[in-house]
Amino acid sequence: MNLVPFRIILMTTLVRMILTKGVGMRVSRYFMPTLREKPQEAEIPSHQLLLRGGFIRKLASGIYSFLPLGWRSLKKVMNIVREEMDRSGAIEVFLPVVQPAEIWQESGRWNVFGKELLRFKDRNNRDFCLGPTHEEVIVDLVKGEVRSYRQLPLNLYQIHIKFRDEARPRFGLIRAREFVMKDAYSFHRDWDSLEETYNKMYEAYTRIFKRCGLKFTVVEAESGAIGGDVSHEFMVWADNGEDIIVWCKKCGYSANRERASFHVPDVIEEGDILDPEEVYTPNVRTIEEVSSFLNVEKNRLLKSLIYKTEKGFVLFLIPGDRELNEAKAKRTLGVTDLLMADYEDVLRITGSPPGFVGPVGLEDKVTLVLDRLVGGMKNLISGANKEDYHVKNITPFVHFKPHLVADIVFVEKGDKCLACGSPLEFSRGIEVGHIFKLGTKYSEPMGATFLDEDGIEKPFIMGCYGIGVSRILSAIIEQNYDKDGIIWPITVAPFEVYLVATNINNREIRDISDKIYEELERRGIEVLYDDRNERAGVKFKDADLIGIPIRVTVGERGVKEGFAEIRLRESQNVIKIPFDEVGEKVDEIRRELYKRYEP
Repeated sequence: MNLVPFRIILMTTLVRMILTKGVGMRVSRYFMPTLREKPQEAEIPSHQLLLRGGFIRKLASGIYSFLPLGWRSLKKVMNIVREEMDRSGAIEVFLPVVQPAEIWQESGRWNVFGKELLRFKDRNNRDFCLGPTHEEVIVDLVKGEVRSYRQLPLNLYQIHIKFRDEARPRFGLIRAREFVMKDAYSFHRDWDSLEETYNKMYEAYTRIFKRCGLKFTVVEAESGAIGGDVSHEFMVWADNGEDIIVWCKKCGYSANRERASFHVPDVIEEGDILDPEEVYTPNVRTIEEVSSFLNVEKNRLLKSLIYKTEKGFVLFLIPGDRELNEAKAKRTLGVTDLLMADYEDVLRITGSPPGFVGPVGLEDKVTLVLDRLVGGMKNLISGANKEDYHVKNITPFVHFKPHLVADIVFVEKGDKCLACGSPLEFSRGIEVGHIFKLGTKYSEPMGATFLDEDGIEKPFIMGCYGIGVSRILSAIIEQNYDKDGIIWPITVAPFEVYLVATNINNREIRDISDKIYEELERRGIEVLYDDRNERAGVKFKDADLIGIPIRVTVGERGVKEGFAEIRLRESQNVIKIPFDEVGEKVDEIRRELYKRYEP
């Protein structure tokens, strides 16, 4: 019998047990610097509580150190992620965070990823970057090792540090520059195989977030810089979330606001089509100014926006009361670059400065993309392509012919569901996971191919699956806190039990607390024993602040009457248990708490 695999499994199991299970700690010997006041830099509850509870400390903008309590909770999230990924059949690897420019140039992303990609040169003047993601690295690895369809499908994952040079890092771990991420990449011979793995990842993510105690939904999403045609985000409901979830109560449709579409009635406005008429509008440029000057509703104005793309200049035409959705616009045109045209470009294309641009007469100079909301409207107002002038009575397809009609605006309150016509709802959320169908976006440009059974060389069909591991901690807190502090689900709490000796100078209290501590450790229960020479009130405040699920208190009254008090962090209910029954009762409560989070 080959004992090597068995030894590896045994060693891995023992290491995980040592890291997270059956480990007791005395607060008097622990590093747990809690804060009484709310830090000024912290805007939302999760950021405030992670700092106040001594879970994290800021090193630089968007860069945090994890203190012992934070690291324990983070490891528990990582273990949940690892267990479910292993269960799904994915295989763990560990890839370099420093990546050479050559592979990014090969994929075509070196010049298009943007300023979030932190670039630098080594001592030999070679270009490198800190990895914000690992598509290029994994493709470079696999293309040199996997040559046959017999080796497919293959799903490789890692739990690793990422760095994205965010312009505005905020909200602590929610929008950090350096963060812990689980990223997985799957390789397939065909789309059916990708679909099977995509569904497995969907199920694995569902189990992961349930085990972390999160209330979440899955939404259609934009793929952004990662690419691919199909993707879904796992969104945690949170009032302080950065993302907006658009959803329908009736049919269950849900999407990120960047992706969400809505129903537009197929109606053509009644009335005659009038002849265009120029109007003198001196120094009146913005939608608000034109609307006020001409005394018309904003939706009667045709907002004209010129952008520069890698395929040329585009004029987007949308209702004046709407905002251009750049993600939709990119997807509609199949472009990666979308930049607002500068003053000189607008003047050259239209003959007028910005603020007086309109579509009439520009069909041969720029691509015209009309939002579908405008398609059936008549007698609108736009710029006249002449400084200080606008033109009234402009009707699409009569006075100008768009090259393309598409959905290119953000959904707004009052819009109807595309699927069932019911009013759409808007809620805030935190993205904690994102899965993508990449197709051949990376394999083709990087020459990553395999030989099919017919001997033909084909590019890998790929999928990509990410989880913001460190962000999960903030998401959990945003859903689980009160005025006193955090309320951790037991699956990710730094410890399972907080044991309080109210007066450590009282020998009876100390001796009984020591025995309970030893009994809890013997049962393999993670216990943080507050044996400090502090007032009981200080200990209770710290216990509530850091949010450990079960609190056991040994006090003077209890010593006299022969009982300890057990309280769940989520409630005010206290039960009294004889000292010799505390271990058994805590174990029972602990098992019941874990059952809540079984997927």
